[in-house]
Amino acid sequence: MRWTIKPIPAPEAIKRLSEELKVEPLIAHLLLQRGITNYDEAKRFFRPELTHLHDPFLMKDMQKAVDRIEVAMANGENVLVYGDYDVDGTTAVALLASFLRESYPNVATYIPDRYTEGYGISLKGIDFASDNDFSLIIALDCGIKAVEQVNYAKEKSIDFIICDHHRPGDTLPDAAAVLDPKQDDCTYPYKELCGCGVGFKLIQALSTKWGKGTEDLIAYLDLVATAIAADIVPITGENRILTYFGLQVINSQPRPGIKAIIDQIKKKRLTVTDVVFIIAPRINAAGRMKHAEHAVNLLIEQNLKSAQSLAKEIEVFNAERKNLDQEITDEALQQIEDNNEKERFTSVVYKEHWHKGVIGIVASRLTETHYRPTLVFTKSGDKLAASARSVKGFDVYNALEACADCIEQFGGHKYAAGLTLLEEQYQTFKQQFEEVVANTIDRNLLQPEISVDARIQLSDITPKLMRILHQFAPFGPGNMTPVFMAEGIQDTGYAKGVGEDEKHLKISAYQNGSSAIGGIGFNLGHKLNVVKNKKRFDAVFSLDENEWNGSVSLQLKLRDIR
Repeated sequence: MRWTIKPIPAPEAIKRLSEELKVEPLIAHLLLQRGITNYDEAKRFFRPELTHLHDPFLMKDMQKAVDRIEVAMANGENVLVYGDYDVDGTTAVALLASFLRESYPNVATYIPDRYTEGYGISLKGIDFASDNDFSLIIALDCGIKAVEQVNYAKEKSIDFIICDHHRPGDTLPDAAAVLDPKQDDCTYPYKELCGCGVGFKLIQALSTKWGKGTEDLIAYLDLVATAIAADIVPITGENRILTYFGLQVINSQPRPGIKAIIDQIKKKRLTVTDVVFIIAPRINAAGRMKHAEHAVNLLIEQNLKSAQSLAKEIEVFNAERKNLDQEITDEALQQIEDNNEKERFTSVVYKEHWHKGVIGIVASRLTETHYRPTLVFTKSGDKLAASARSVKGFDVYNALEACADCIEQFGGHKYAAGLTLLEEQYQTFKQQFEEVVANTIDRNLLQPEISVDARIQLSDITPKLMRILHQFAPFGPGNMTPVFMAEGIQDTGYAKGVGEDEKHLKISAYQNGSSAIGGIGFNLGHKLNVVKNKKRFDAVFSLDENEWNGSVSLQLKLRDIR
């Protein structure tokens, strides 16, 4: 692990903010690192309000989108809400379809089949709309590059409204409205919304037009928070506000579908991390193993008993997904080993039988293991399809763009993308991708980094500090859990390996005569020798609370030691 200390704010800035907010210098230090420089900004950070959300009509084409939906409703048109098959897409479809159905009955949903239609807007989906007399399709979390598909729909007298957050291509689709804050000429103040977030801005605009307020939309925020967490977008600005209130809904009054998932896992209070690792994989499992319509049905279901039955089905899909994911990861790691590819700058693997629904997860696992930009390919019809994942700081989307002459189709983000290519292009692409990455990547990025917010003394760790840190949540990209470093600490003699094969490390640490504090280091059992016999060591950690037999104590959640 590479330990990097974040830039330390100027001492006079820390002193000024500390005095203005009446907080410890450490808290002022952490706030300044997050761009918070005065009382008003701190108040907005610690006390988000729905009134802080931007006016949805600031988004390019929002008025056009609202007008087209109102025309459809006035004329009794059939409206098809169309979305991608991942968490962002399915939550967005559930959100918009549920909202429209409150005041208009002629609304149906459509999610493309991952295997027969692939990512984005499909001609099959448009044919379905045409055959069933839909004259308006609202596409969510996809469509920004669907120029040909939208033209095809136009020939069949079907209009499109596109709500996307991916980067646009050179030509925009000829749609009735294109909502995407990443358009160069869109002056919307916040650019990092996910697909469901753009869908939320649309229902916020409709709600405003119909004389209602944002507070009337709170019940939809469990869907928005789930999408933000799952899509790994920055939890800053509007995303932070939406997640803050969305988590409150998840933990107090979630919709029946989300409640049914939570009831199965029996966890009391969910954080963003819990949403990412507990709720999101289950919603995703439907599209990976069967069909994502199962997830949409769960999320729009209003009866708890029916939702529980749907959640049980999805739990089975998730168990299947876990088994496949493990099996393919093992095979992929073996392939890298067999081909002696550990010294390469990239990991690119392929087997035609690998399940298309889990190659994205496998790509993430390989990136965690070998820490290289990674692509996992499988056979999809007469082509190869791949999921790409990247390491922190390297834009895999740009790298794929540099290999565009070998690729049939691609799309995505800086750290995650998908593509298809012809089988005969695989070896050429593999070599070209390796060359592009080798020529452009900073070698430091090939070693995992722990970013440290501040050096502290163990004596600085108090219940009061923990209470304030709780208020920094929700955590995520752009506002990660604060990570600290303490130097020259020792174990009391308690240190031991725990868990299966003693792969985790448990310690009791003190520093210069301070009181001892417990610590747990997951997957750090192999470093037991570093702390034994009261040897001095440095540690990087976040702070955590350990509940045991009804009592709560502070503990270090160790990230690394040396």
